[in-house]
Amino acid sequence: MNLTNFRFETDADGIALATWDMPGRSMNVITPEVMDELARIVDAVAGDAAIKGCVIASGKDNFSGGADLTMLQGLGREYERLKAEQGEEAAMRAFFEESRRLSLLYRKLETSGKPFAAAVAGVCLGGAFELALACHHRILADDDRTRVGLPEIKVGLFPGAGGTQRVARLMQTGDALQMLFKGEQIRPLMARNMGLVHAVAPKDEIVAKAKEWIRAGGSAVAPWDVPKFKAPSGKVYSPAGMMIWPPANAIYRRETHDNYPAAKAILTSVYEGLQLPMDLALKVESRHFARILRTTEAAAMIRTLFISMGELNKGARRPKDVAPTAIRKVGVVGAGFMGAGVAYVSANAGMEVVLIDQSVEAAEKGKAYAHTLVTNQISKGRAKTADRDALLARIHASADYADLKDCDLVIEAVFEDPKVKAEVIGKVEAVIGPDVIFASNTSTLPITGLAKASGRPEQFVGIHFFSPVEKMMLVEIIRGGTTGERAVATALDYVRAIKKTPIVVNDSRGFFANRCVLAYVLEGHKMLLEGVPPAMIEAAGRMAGMPVGPLSLNDEVALDLGLKIARATEAQLGADAVDPGQMKLLTALVETHGRLGRKNKKGFYDYPEGAPKRLWPGLRDLQPARLDPDAVDVEELKHRLLVVQALEAARTVGEGVITDPREADVGSILGFGFAPFTGGALSYIDFMGAKAFVDLAHGLEAKHGPRFGVPDNLLRMAETGGTFYGEAAQQAA
Repeated sequence: MNLTNFRFETDADGIALATWDMPGRSMNVITPEVMDELARIVDAVAGDAAIKGCVIASGKDNFSGGADLTMLQGLGREYERLKAEQGEEAAMRAFFEESRRLSLLYRKLETSGKPFAAAVAGVCLGGAFELALACHHRILADDDRTRVGLPEIKVGLFPGAGGTQRVARLMQTGDALQMLFKGEQIRPLMARNMGLVHAVAPKDEIVAKAKEWIRAGGSAVAPWDVPKFKAPSGKVYSPAGMMIWPPANAIYRRETHDNYPAAKAILTSVYEGLQLPMDLALKVESRHFARILRTTEAAAMIRTLFISMGELNKGARRPKDVAPTAIRKVGVVGAGFMGAGVAYVSANAGMEVVLIDQSVEAAEKGKAYAHTLVTNQISKGRAKTADRDALLARIHASADYADLKDCDLVIEAVFEDPKVKAEVIGKVEAVIGPDVIFASNTSTLPITGLAKASGRPEQFVGIHFFSPVEKMMLVEIIRGGTTGERAVATALDYVRAIKKTPIVVNDSRGFFANRCVLAYVLEGHKMLLEGVPPAMIEAAGRMAGMPVGPLSLNDEVALDLGLKIARATEAQLGADAVDPGQMKLLTALVETHGRLGRKNKKGFYDYPEGAPKRLWPGLRDLQPARLDPDAVDVEELKHRLLVVQALEAARTVGEGVITDPREADVGSILGFGFAPFTGGALSYIDFMGAKAFVDLAHGLEAKHGPRFGVPDNLLRMAETGGTFYGEAAQQAA
């Protein structure tokens, strides 16, 4: 066979080995060409009596990341073309057949009459794991890099190549649904214990053991094709089934608020599919998959969370004419919560770290945070004691600024006070080399102003981490008015090295993410002062798609910090720059009642030891009025909470803070959890349509005030029918 993406060979025992190894790619992905070649391999194995069976393995470090999602985007474009040329019915028929092509191919393999075994090492996700599930035997490498899973739900899709049907026939229904809903990557031993794979072996033995299974007469019949097969949880309509489906439906609604069509399609596909024979069940799954592929949610999430995020992670915004920077040693000044987190992620990436604070004891306390984090991983079996020892050895705690002299990059994470930061800048620049980049981890203070304390402002850049540093995947790179290209490039190289996603924004108070976050929190405060019941505010936030309500979010970032930011803003920009009602509310909470947020277990919520958090009853006394819950329009609350953030995102575009819509969308989801099903703050507007969004905002402005005012750039877009992505494409052309 003349194959490009596979190597195919047969040994003396008549056992074939198909090695998936796409040329010019670091990772195997499923493309139309790969499907064509895999179909030819299946035909060759099935049609040659001398071949006993076939092992599918990878020639790369990873098995495969799954389907090329740009291929799925192409299906949508082809649908629109056929619809225009041949009509909707013909277009939908062609779209359905093409969307189920992979499912039919895997079923062809599964029913070929010859045993297929998957020998998996490294990452095997999505459509690639569905290929493994279609094989009659699955064996995984027993190493730290190997993972399997079906993460399609995270980009607005669901496993549409047989995943929902095979998983639901291998596992108890409740467990299968949980796996499909979470989309997590599963380690080898766990996958075996869950019944998803048959065996685990050392990496260099998996192909041999897979061949051994075929040689020993491995069955070419999947369990569900055996007569009288019974699903692990029994029939859907049975006493056991009725213990599963009503709670499953309730959990789905509680977790998604009906915002994710793909999650509902998973529930429906499994429910309907388990009542049907396999071939018909796969066809039902394909019907749902074709429908989900055409949803706005899938289009938005694929664009932002797969394509745009991948491009940004690969350096789409990095200055092209600056040579790559190898960062070996990082200085971190300030060993508090943020600085300790920065030290940990840097050391975890293999860098040497000098952690500076006012005293060695304070610096050691920051280093101890890394010890705690790795110890937690050890207790979960995700790290070893030797890993912790090696990581801690890379962190040098000190109170002597002279220890920073050999650093390639220095990041300050001290108190949010320009005077304090200026003092630190002077001390650092007195000891570091002339070419070293200095970065400020400030959350709101403009970088251009801070850089005035620097003797080399072109080497001064903002690197804004989010809390907690070790968990949050977004980092804002802030380009100040004097920041040079090398400083930006170095910051991007560093963020890539610590395996986080960067966005580059121009200088502004609050930059991008915090401007939107503060608008969200303020709206929650405004609702509270209007008399909306606090529980309704929080529920509306979650129903709108945010991970937590605005009051809960305020507790997480600390109420006293919010009050300090408001007062600093008022001092620098005047009283009109802050909301008086919010100032009064925060002052009462912080100074009258001593409620600082989660950090002192008292904020908008109480945090009792060993019990779930609960809203503080005293909030009622801080409300000037109280509305009848039945008179509150929940849909309007949801709109307010999303629209106010999207408007702020649009303003950052108009002001030149955001210059690439990909960064606004990726940043809004990763940075503050903006309703992922929308694709991000700007995609929320684009997919709704600028005119419809502006009409919605005008209605809210008339009722609730000027914070819902529409910026000029968005008004123009509404008039012309433009989009943020369309305008960005025109500018790039």
